[in-house]
Amino acid sequence: MRDVVEGVRSGGERERRLSSAKPGLWHRVVEQLGTAVTVIDPAGRIVAVNPAAERLLGHPAATMYGQDLHDLCHRDPGGARIARERCPLLRALAEGRQARGDDDRCLRDDGRLVPISWSATPLTQDGVSQGMVVLIAETAADGHAHKEHAERAEQAERTDQAERAARTTALESLAERLTLVAEITEVLGQTLEVDEALARLSRLLVPRLADWAAVDLRVGSRQVHRVAVTGPDGRDAEQEDWHGQLPPPAGETAPSPLVQVLNGGGPIRQDRADMETLPDSPLAAVHSAFLSATGASSVITVPLGTGRQVTGALTLVRTDPARPFHTGDLDVASDIGRRVGPVIDNARRFGRQREVAEAMQRNLLPPLPEHGRVQLAARYQPAPAGSQVGGDWYDAFTLRDGTLALVIGDVVGHDLIAAAGMAQLQGILRSLAWDHTGPTGAVVDRLDDAMHAITTVPMATLVLARLEGPDTGPWTLRWTSAGHPPPLLLTPDGNAQYLDAGQGLILGTHLGVGSRRPSAADALPAGSTLLLYTDGLIEAPGSDLDSGLDRLRRHALALAPETLETLCDRLSARLPPGGTDDIALLALRLPVR
Repeated sequence: MRDVVEGVRSGGERERRLSSAKPGLWHRVVEQLGTAVTVIDPAGRIVAVNPAAERLLGHPAATMYGQDLHDLCHRDPGGARIARERCPLLRALAEGRQARGDDDRCLRDDGRLVPISWSATPLTQDGVSQGMVVLIAETAADGHAHKEHAERAEQAERTDQAERAARTTALESLAERLTLVAEITEVLGQTLEVDEALARLSRLLVPRLADWAAVDLRVGSRQVHRVAVTGPDGRDAEQEDWHGQLPPPAGETAPSPLVQVLNGGGPIRQDRADMETLPDSPLAAVHSAFLSATGASSVITVPLGTGRQVTGALTLVRTDPARPFHTGDLDVASDIGRRVGPVIDNARRFGRQREVAEAMQRNLLPPLPEHGRVQLAARYQPAPAGSQVGGDWYDAFTLRDGTLALVIGDVVGHDLIAAAGMAQLQGILRSLAWDHTGPTGAVVDRLDDAMHAITTVPMATLVLARLEGPDTGPWTLRWTSAGHPPPLLLTPDGNAQYLDAGQGLILGTHLGVGSRRPSAADALPAGSTLLLYTDGLIEAPGSDLDSGLDRLRRHALALAPETLETLCDRLSARLPPGGTDDIALLALRLPVR
């Protein structure tokens, strides 16, 4: 439904306003309803109406868009305008809660006052109100005014109340289903992890739409895996051994609903009598046993995806014979299945690409050299599941004159393209630095000049450093930075400082003639530790860069007495949750004389 609101706000003629929902629930279900459906924004303005609402309210849709629903037609039983501060619909809109009204009036464009009942359900996105869905139904005129006897009037009133209650219940049920589809669309778009997407789906479906939900996914052309089973109170069914690989689907002509759906068939609804049919295949037998064990009295099975792009099947179960699934439920479940299928396909493709990128990234990171009594340690930590990887790298190698070169870098971009660009920069930088004895800034400038001609990298940051000095010291670090976070130096006296004298512009900025990056020289005390890192170690959602740098300094100081390997392990483990970037860390520790 959020798609409907956004589509309506986009402007244009009526068909264009509703086009963003196509081919979703609005076009397939809402426009066909005999019940009037309106969508209002947080200010109470009309942003969508279906044809039934046009007929009931007596206004063409084009004249209603942007109008305040309350001011346009909401009246009290006497026909008077209701004060805005006393309107239950507007109060519910302001408070973001459901509401209903059983004895209101609607003022049509032709001046006729129509008795109505209504039900309103809030629409939210990321916890922020996006408006409401308002369902409106015309109620019968007051029967007692036309009855000659009090007894008949009383009976008519009771009947009218019962009809209004039933109608309101139906409206609330429909509003709940529309809201459910909107919520599922929103939460599925927030993750690229299959397991997490299905867990979120189950939490929304049970118990709001079903008592049990099962998800079966196709793996290849012949395998089917039951990857999720959720029951009452969120109870998982692992103890019943319902998860895992299932028998392969039989031929397309098999009558089993699950087999038909997995083979590209449409949605199917079953009652208890339908489930008494003997299973026609091993897969049908397993599924029949599952339905029997859950006490199913009504079942819906819908495809995940559409047409030939069927990723799997969603099975919904109700156990109460007095509350069977009906056609409206089947429409909603079908719409959900169409939305879930592409999410799973995208997550699978993303997962495969991520695995390749991570493997390529790790294989391209070099082993660390041995350099006298100097200790070296490095770590690469891929981004959390659901985020992209690639682009962060470290390197350490011995130069022609015997000094040690240290590199930490971050290529703009992610995944395979960034990993490939990282490999290109790594090779070129090694070639440029291997026999160069001048300032490190000059090496980085030459890399910047060559980067666009012989690599695919648009921009990158890095630190290039040379460790100069004999094995017994003293040592000097000569270094330059191309827009990268500053090195952190931990000294044996308990101090920690960021080195910032060698900071220059990011690679890819095309420095003009005469503009060169600075080179810095810092003395490194015996027993000190130098940390080179990428920004994933200092960036966190909701935190600024200065806070991240302060956090890294504190954690590194606390871990400074540990071995270099332990320091690297624990430093990345102390990251705040929510990070979305990968991390490269290169650490050096000098011997104590």
